[in-house]
Amino acid sequence: MAEHLTVDTFKEKVFNFAENKEWKFEGELPCIIDFYADWCGPCKMVAPVLEELSSEYEGKMNVYKVNTEEQQELAQAFAIQSIPSILFVPKDGQPQMAAGALPKDGFKDAMKSIMNVE
Repeated sequence: MAEHLTVDTFKEKVFNFAENKEWKFEGELPCIIDFYADWCGPCKMVAPVLEELSSEYEGKMNVYKVNTEEQQELAQAFAIQSIPSILFVPKDGQPQMAAGALPKDGFKDAMKSIMNVE
C-alpha cells in the first residue's frame, strides 16, 4: 500500500532537505514518490499501477505519494511544475524525476535501470 507523506515524514523517510544541501537518502529501501493531486486525470490513471507495484515489490522498495495541494512545501522543494511527477529514488546514487503518467512497463524499466529493483 502506498504511503502518503507529509513534510515531516518525507524528511524522516526520504530526504531532510532542511538540513542537507547535498542529496542524502534517509530510507532503508529504494522508493518511488508520486507527486499528484486529487483532481488530476493522469494521476488517477497512475494510482492503481503504483498500488500494484507496491504489492508486487513489497520488501524490495517503497511507494510514497505526495499530494501537491496539501504539501505545497514539498512540491516547491522539488520544483514540481506538472503532475503527475514521479521521483525514482535508488538506495545509493541520485534520484531521477519523470514527468507524466507512465505505463506499468515504464515504471518497471525505470525501477530496474535507476533503482536496481527487479
